[in-house]
Amino acid sequence: MAQSPLLPVEDALARILATANAPLESENVELAKALGRRLATDLAARRTQPPCAVSSMDGYALRASDIASTPARLRVIGASAAGHGFDGAVQAGEAVRIFTGAPVPDGADTVLIQEDARAEGDFVEALVSEPLGRYVRRAGLDFSAGDVLLEAGRLLGPAELALAAAMNHAFVSVVRRPRVAILATGDELVAPGNEPGRDQIVASNNFAVGAYARLAGADVIDLGIARDDFASLEASIRRARDAKADVLVTLGGASVGDHDLVQTALRREGMELGFWRIAMRPGKPFMHGRIGDTRILGLPGNPVAAIVCAIMFLVPLVRALTGDKSAGADPSRPAILGADLAENDLRQDYLRATITGLYEGLPIATAFTRQDSSMLGILAKAQGLIVRAPHAPAAKAGEPCRYIPL
Repeated sequence: MAQSPLLPVEDALARILATANAPLESENVELAKALGRRLATDLAARRTQPPCAVSSMDGYALRASDIASTPARLRVIGASAAGHGFDGAVQAGEAVRIFTGAPVPDGADTVLIQEDARAEGDFVEALVSEPLGRYVRRAGLDFSAGDVLLEAGRLLGPAELALAAAMNHAFVSVVRRPRVAILATGDELVAPGNEPGRDQIVASNNFAVGAYARLAGADVIDLGIARDDFASLEASIRRARDAKADVLVTLGGASVGDHDLVQTALRREGMELGFWRIAMRPGKPFMHGRIGDTRILGLPGNPVAAIVCAIMFLVPLVRALTGDKSAGADPSRPAILGADLAENDLRQDYLRATITGLYEGLPIATAFTRQDSSMLGILAKAQGLIVRAPHAPAAKAGEPCRYIPL
């Protein structure tokens, strides 16, 4: 049977993201538990910040007109501290001792900082003049009630959490975390900590792929290792569906060899195949499909290929499901080649590389000589992936390139 042409990476990503054209449903969570979540709706301020004019320095609240000529002597009629404002009003010739963050009393329009004043009992002498409004933070300087300050899709980091708290929100509506089920496959695999047999290796892909999914905002369901038989594979696929997985990631077995049963098992469980085989290296035998509401990503078994596919396809899918409007954006950055590269063939290459130093303001990307997709040791040393377009001509050291940070 003739195989279909390899699908370009850009087309593959577009088709995957088309299955996530709307974020998942929302849920309300405590603000303290919202770190790394994405807002499901716009968030508007419930109060004005600051709610009244406050001082930005320690000093004396007074009228600017009273210190237009200096030295000027004013009577101190009270004090204003944060949380304990002065109840009266400042009249001509009067001042109120004030501290940072304290309300500016009625009648006062300026703050004279304490370094420019000399206290004398119940009086203060202004040594310099200050313009109207000096060291006064007006009401609403930061924001006003009703202002939308955090928009839907915004990732909540430390600054956003602080802002939401200042806006007086104890709970926020966020997009539910996508549930990503990860299934390693193959009789050759054993879990870490076990003694592999003569023909076995230790499973590792699930740890990296799961980590990328979590960093992108997913909850990960580890389905363990399925054996190379339909009963084991189909039972694991059903477990993913029972867990209401939004995404099922299979690791290995996606080709069509005698021992590659994953695609057939998925079809037997009702998968509609979207595409299979991509014009990329590593990662050609990548598969995409769907079983009901569960999106299927079939990653290759070679560790580096699985990780590159997770970076290029799983991470954007998870981000899209959380409402990230930039999920499909190009993650690559400009750099300068640190070593020559041969011409490329019909597949888009992702070359493990060191990213060091600067040349004319750009980092220097140097590909490792060995690029075998089974070698995790080189991947752990790499800081980036040099992206080589299909049919790219040979390139010399010093020429521009693009890389994806690791």
